[in-house]
Amino acid sequence: MGFAEMDSGILFGLITMTSWGIWIILGNAASESIDPRTAAAISYLVAGLLALGFIVVSDASLAVTARGGLLAGAAGLFTGTGLISMYIGFSQGSTTTVSTLGAMYFVVAAIIGMVVLGDEVTITKFIGIAFAGLSIVLITR
Repeated sequence: MGFAEMDSGILFGLITMTSWGIWIILGNAASESIDPRTAAAISYLVAGLLALGFIVVSDASLAVTARGGLLAGAAGLFTGTGLISMYIGFSQGSTTTVSTLGAMYFVVAAIIGMVVLGDEVTITKFIGIAFAGLSIVLITR
């Protein structure tokens, strides 16, 4: 990976982190103002329209294979489930707890990657996952 690629990855990672952090706070406020299920639906409706608009103005391919469409649809199913769960969680628990647990999705992805997809299991990855688990305990107390 070249230096320019690394920089753009970091840039977009930072944009993602910041956007999702703000999304959590605004989603929590919305869930306190209206039914959390309605807030979740509005949030994803706007996100869906933004994604469709991006497809229109970019050079994105509209070609969809059966496998790719099925996988993207399944990903959307899990995304929607997580979104609705998060908004309902905001109405029943603290923003700190719900957002911290939700933000640990990378641990689930890392474990699936190692157990199911055959990604290399290293002591460094194991320690990273253990620290992530410890961070949940520390932040939610």
